[in-house]
Amino acid sequence: MSMSDPIADMLTRIRNAQATEKASVLVPASKVKQAIAQVLKDEGYIEDFAVRSSEGKSVIEIGLKYYAGKPVIEKIERISRPGLRIYKGRDDIPRVMNGLGVAIVSTSRGVMTDRRARETGVGGEVLCVVV
Repeated sequence: MSMSDPIADMLTRIRNAQATEKASVLVPASKVKQAIAQVLKDEGYIEDFAVRSSEGKSVIEIGLKYYAGKPVIEKIERISRPGLRIYKGRDDIPRVMNGLGVAIVSTSRGVMTDRRARETGVGGEVLCVVV
């Protein structure tokens, strides 16, 4: 059976794993999910990630990060979804908590944070926000 929103599934797996204080979580691999994991790693929200092969299928193993016993990711929420895509121009990309969080944006130049998209001068689809 196919999944209607694989990115939302990835974010939910991260939320659920952090709620049970797991060290890592496995997510079915795709290029977009790898790009999102790379942004999360660059911004310091996760320890690391690696693409592995499990039972003949490639999966992403995401190492979750905790600080003083609490998850570093307080909130991770899907914005654009298959039923309602949210596209923003470079001037309209949202600021998450006045710059304390990040919005992950899929642009024509790849997946990047809201700050980098504004610096580059490109808009795109707002995939999710992370605080």
